[in-house]
Amino acid sequence: MSKPFDADLRRSLKLGASMLLASALPLAAHAQKKYDTGASDTEIKLGNLNPYSGPASAYGTCGKAMQAYFDKVNATGGVNGRKINFMSLDDAYNPAKSVEQTRKLVEQDEVLLMFASLGTAQNIAVQRYLNAKKIPQLFVNTGATRFGDPKNNPWTMGWQPTYQAEGRLYAKHILQTKPNAKIGVLMQNDDFGKDYMKGLLDGLGDKAKTMITHHLTYEVTDPTIDSQIVTLKSAGVDVFVSITTPKFAAQAIRKSAEIGFKPTQYLVSVSQSISSVLKPAGFENSAGVISSGYMLTPSDPAAAGNKDVAEYVATMKQYYPGGDPDDTLNAIGYSIAANMVYVLRQAGDNLTRENIMKIAANMSYQAPMLYPGIDVKTSPDDFYPITKKVLLRFNGKGYEAMGPATAG
Repeated sequence: MSKPFDADLRRSLKLGASMLLASALPLAAHAQKKYDTGASDTEIKLGNLNPYSGPASAYGTCGKAMQAYFDKVNATGGVNGRKINFMSLDDAYNPAKSVEQTRKLVEQDEVLLMFASLGTAQNIAVQRYLNAKKIPQLFVNTGATRFGDPKNNPWTMGWQPTYQAEGRLYAKHILQTKPNAKIGVLMQNDDFGKDYMKGLLDGLGDKAKTMITHHLTYEVTDPTIDSQIVTLKSAGVDVFVSITTPKFAAQAIRKSAEIGFKPTQYLVSVSQSISSVLKPAGFENSAGVISSGYMLTPSDPAAAGNKDVAEYVATMKQYYPGGDPDDTLNAIGYSIAANMVYVLRQAGDNLTRENIMKIAANMSYQAPMLYPGIDVKTSPDDFYPITKKVLLRFNGKGYEAMGPATAG
């Protein structure tokens, strides 16, 4: 008499177990997701600082181009179903403000990480704080060498080629083309300027002492650098290395033309922007300027037929119509944002800060807009994602490559 009852009981137990297992599956799937503060099923918060005001406000366009890329990604479903909340604040290129705004983003807005904040002194000011809190300071928008030191700052990583490598590249070219040059240097008097200067000195080696006849500086708060340009002309220098940010770079080119000062001019890549620097300085005054780059722009002959460049132009038109696609600052913003999205996609549902840094430290990626022959590579002991550049010369309308991509 008990057998039918036992069979019914077993069937009921099996059914109950199956139902419990089925109901547990979503929980198990959910349990596989790992989040740190700033990430959820629907959102990823990224913190960023840009100088939208102040003496380096020309760089603000870079942050707007980043926003354009994230807007495009969000419009097509986000990253693994999550929308990017790009929280970009203005620090006016003031390190004290950078500290205040970074703390706000971390402690009040609770971002997952800090991404592509701009400026050398500005990132130095918050580097110790972010590393102590184990918050990624990823793809800092500066080429200072100190942002590629995983041993001492494991939560900080740069992105662009270093300023020292760029300085060595110019030194190498000067030695090849004008070995007896009388070099004048105008340098922003901060860590940004000093990093470039070290590369130039290292590249010139023993000849630096005799070749660099004048080394002048300016403060970022100075109204003009006219007097320094007059001094360089009076000294008879025939090679001018302009280690300047956009406002002062434009002033230097324009003042040189006004007083008939016509040396071979090397302009650091952070100020090579056609729309923000060369246009205000005058295209006719800028012709012949030598710089270096790693980003394609639509007007570059090497960009012809490039699908990534076409997509970039379309994105700018739709999401940042006021931005100039030929401005390298916009190309950088777009490309670095794409690299951030690549890392987040690779992270999947494991959006912890530790996992994000692990992925960033093991990249082999062809970011959009990079010049042919240049890619992104990192390893746990190599936090310099991009190491090659191309020497460029401005022909009065656009930049032309002077050779293949090379390391400094």
